[in-house]
Parts: sequence; C-alpha cells; structure tokens
Amino acid sequence: MRIGVEEEFHILEVESGLLVPRAGAVLRRLPRCTFTTELHQSTVESNSGVHTSLAGLYADLAGTRRRLDAAASSLGLAVVAAGTAPLAPAVSGHPTSDARYRHMVEEYRQVADEQLICGAQVHVDIPDRDTAVGVMCTVSPWLPVLLALSASSPFWQGIDTGYASWRTLLWQRWPTAGPVGCFADAADYDAAVDDMVRAGVISDPGMIYYDLRPSAHLPTLELRICDACPRAENVVLLAGLFRALVTEALELRAAGAAVCDGHHEWLRGASWRAARSGLEGALVDPVTHRETPAADVVRGMLARLRPALEAHGDWETVSDLTEAALAEGSAAERMRRTAREEDLLACTDLLIAETRGERRPRRQAPVARRRVPRFVAGTAGSGAPEVLGS
Repeated sequence: MRIGVEEEFHILEVESGLLVPRAGAVLRRLPRCTFTTELHQSTVESNSGVHTSLAGLYADLAGTRRRLDAAASSLGLAVVAAGTAPLAPAVSGHPTSDARYRHMVEEYRQVADEQLICGAQVHVDIPDRDTAVGVMCTVSPWLPVLLALSASSPFWQGIDTGYASWRTLLWQRWPTAGPVGCFADAADYDAAVDDMVRAGVISDPGMIYYDLRPSAHLPTLELRICDACPRAENVVLLAGLFRALVTEALELRAAGAAVCDGHHEWLRGASWRAARSGLEGALVDPVTHRETPAADVVRGMLARLRPALEAHGDWETVSDLTEAALAEGSAAERMRRTAREEDLLACTDLLIAETRGERRPRRQAPVARRRVPRFVAGTAGSGAPEVLGS
C-alpha cells in the first residue's frame, strides 16, 4: 500500500520572524512538479513522490525540505513547517493571484484572510472510491490522536493561545472542515458534496476540507487533520500510523465487521480536546470515549495497530518514533518552552532549524538587534517518477 505526503510551509523574513508574501520568488527557483502555491503568498506547498516504505518517504521529505530551504535562503528568507507562525500578522493581504483564490477571499472574507496556517496531508492508496468512503467511519475516531501527535501551533499573532493546535480552531471555521460524517457509498458522498456546491456553500469539490476525504483526483484516502510538523520524522510517524489505520479498516471491511453506529457527534469534541491538550494533557479515548492521559491513548493505538504495522514492515520504525514523540513532547510544548526561556524570535529560530533537519538553531544576530515586532502584545520572553498531486 503506497503513501505520499503534501506539506505546507510558511515563508518568513529571518530578522523579524514575520511572514512575507514571497512564494512566487521562491517557486521560481524550484521545480513546479514538486512545489506549488497556496491561498496566500506567504505559503508554499510541496508534494512528495509515491512510496511503499517509510524510509523512502523520509528521504524524499528530507530532500524536498533541503531544496526548499536552499531556494528560500538564496533570497534571504527561511521556511517553517508548523501549524502557525508564532509572529503571524493579523492578516496577510497578499492572496495568490488566481481566480479560484480570489473568489475564496471575496466570499469568505476574514476566514480566508486569516488562513495563515499550514498542514501536513497524507495520502494512502485505496482500491476505489466506494472503499474509501466505506472505511472512513472506521478510521475517523482515531484522527484526533494523530492531531495531538502533530500539534505545532500554540501561538497566534504573538500570543500564547493556550492551545497546542490553534490551527485547528482557525481551520474549523470553514463550512466543510472538521469530522466527516457517515455515507453509504461514494455516490452518497458525492451527492452530499454536489448539494453543497449547488447551495453555494462551496464553489467546487476541492473545498471539502473534512479531516478525512477520498481524493477528488487520485485513488487515495487523504488525511487532513494534522498540523504541519517541524520535524520530518514526525510526518513519517503520521504516515505510518495512518497507513496502518487504513489497513486495519480494510481488513475489518473485508470481514464484514460492524464498526460504526452512525454517531460521530463526539468526534468534534475529541478533536477540540486534542487541539487544546496535544500530548501534554488528556485525550478522548476512541474506544471508551473517556478522558484518558494522552500517552495511554497513543500507546493503546500503537498496540492495536501492531499487526497492520508489522504487515508493512513499519512496526520498529513507528514504535521508536512514537516513544520518541512521547518522551520529547509535542512541537507545541517545545515552542512554548523556548518562548518561556528566551522569546518568540528564538521560538521561530527553533522552527527554522527543525524544518531544516537540525535540532538546534544556528547562531543568529544578537538579541539586541533582533526584536519582537511592535504589533505583538503579550509576547512570551528526490526525483521519483510519480509525484503526488495537490
């Protein structure tokens, strides 16, 4: 079962840590088969190749990040993989010049203006759209756990939001974001999407932003709930777990097992809990629906998925990455710790370093010459033959 990843990156001015609308300049130095634009010109997206192994995926992601970093650095810029940039301004004011994006900005106003967020999406091969829709109910209860593992957006406009993933709260303001419902088959799902287009709620099927969806143009099931991850190995962890969840769901479907009672109302609350707490608090256990320490939920999911992980040869890699994530804490906690000990510019330096594959920031200009921008209030001190489409 093959996997691929889409990653979104913020473009920053290194000295101030602020977002800058330089996607066009960065992309001119990169192959467009791998890199593309997003809604705002302060964001660039990369599309991985299609892989069967986690090792191959990691090498691809690491190489892609190196190429992107080199392109940005040649312009005096930096890129960051995180749900939000710590020092994002109130609005970007620089949407990409594209008819579809212009319509989104005009129609959704502040929601689109504040779409200064980045995610990581994972695609897993699926036999057909009926199967993709059929397994969504089995996979969906575990998605908040993956969100907690990815949480990397505690800061918004220079303020500590109190959330591990503030991106989730911003994202869920779109009319088609959040947990996906239950559908009988692909025709039922597609009819619901068509209804929303006809009702004028969205302009096209590409604006279906559910946490999980069958791809509109690829034979894959797509995970969309996660924050962008500073460390590429965390993206690999998410990909391995998601593939195992889909594998388990396919086996249950083939066995004719009853896996869904049709009630997913609790999932929005579970997603909120994961966005609030990350790995540092409690999550909603997908089996019991009870408040449970995050580490216990994560390890419970890992144990449940061991047969599927072993089937793909992923058990050792995923179990090691899981334990490392639990030991080191979420990216959100690393960011908060850095901001407490230093400031938000140091937090930004940390994100730049981790996105590059480094554990520690490179030495920057003296603190006296690098100040937090004035608008901030309350600031804390590969060449694969196949390429995943966006």
